[in-house]
Amino acid sequence: MLRRVKAAPVLLMVGAAFVVLGAGACGSSTAPENAPANHTDFKGGAAHAPGANDATNNCVECHGADLRGGTNGEPSCFTCHGKEWG
Repeated sequence: MLRRVKAAPVLLMVGAAFVVLGAGACGSSTAPENAPANHTDFKGGAAHAPGANDATNNCVECHGADLRGGTNGEPSCFTCHGKEWG
């Protein structure tokens, strides 16, 4: 006999799993689905745009003047790089 499972708890568990797995994106070898097409340089397992080695000149337009994230949801460089950006 099949046991019925309420959808809400199952969806909550699936959502939590995506959050946990998404936190590991810094070690991912593929770009997130919403990464811009020009983010083709994989460094440390994360997708970067060419020129990311000079982020204060090349990345601030999207990732913010302080590299703490853009206004359209672009991630903070500190998420993966930590104090290296400080």
